[in-house]
Amino acid sequence: MKFVSFQANGEGLYGLVDGETVFAADKALRDRFPTLRAAIEADGLAEVAEASRWGGLIYHCDRIDFMPVIPDPGKIICVGLNYRAHGDENGRPDFPALFTRFADTQIGHGQIIRMSPESDRLDYEAELAVIIGRPGRTISKTDSLAHVCGYSCYNDATMRDWQKHSSQFTAGKNFPGTGAFGPFLVTADEIGVPDNLAVTCHVNDEEVQHASTADMLFPVDEIIAYVSRFTPLSAGDVIVTGTPAGVGSSRKPPRFLKPGDVVTVTIDRVGTLRNAVGTADISYGGTSLPQTNQETRS
Repeated sequence: MKFVSFQANGEGLYGLVDGETVFAADKALRDRFPTLRAAIEADGLAEVAEASRWGGLIYHCDRIDFMPVIPDPGKIICVGLNYRAHGDENGRPDFPALFTRFADTQIGHGQIIRMSPESDRLDYEAELAVIIGRPGRTISKTDSLAHVCGYSCYNDATMRDWQKHSSQFTAGKNFPGTGAFGPFLVTADEIGVPDNLAVTCHVNDEEVQHASTADMLFPVDEIIAYVSRFTPLSAGDVIVTGTPAGVGSSRKPPRFLKPGDVVTVTIDRVGTLRNAVGTADISYGGTSLPQTNQETRS
């Protein structure tokens, strides 16, 4: 099954996706589960799927405004340097290299990635996102995938100069409007063991990243087990599992994103996430985009 969080007519909604059709959870269901995260916490996705088909409003995917799949995660934990070739670009860690991203930096499919007047070194990072479905602490590697609700695409867009101000990645990873997440949550049963999924990134028409999750230094089950050793994982938490080689900062010469670029992240059996890059308004940190690039949904 596939689920989506979105806005329609100014209202935050979520629902089941079937092809290009969204069956939105009705008000009675949303009174019980106000968000997709709340439905996951209550182990209610099957109920959402059934009730949405019969009781909710129906939308077409090209008529909704996508929100981040989980707009309100309790935690977003990201893994750096987790693909062999990318580790060779920057140095392989002995343990998962972890950092955090804040929930209010996220955007949905089709929304604009924000440039900032603070930096002209905005970089792309195509990644597989893992959405936790069952809470746990000190989860064994053997049991870890049973705690996964589903998967999605992520673009962990990064201000590289701010990332390198210190050994801590936090500043460069948390500019507003840089964490693209979506378009859908694809349930774990649709994917199985996520150990051989092709991850591809295009900037405009150029392929800039391509690898398989088989190339991860620390696969999903090991990441979950490791993270849960120091912090309890809760339903709706998000783990962003790292990016392959080919990021702009490692190219010669470097290739950073500019206004009007369109970044597309595609992961086999998970989906395609597409976002254009907009200019920053220095006065208030907002964005604008050339008219020809405003429509990025598909």
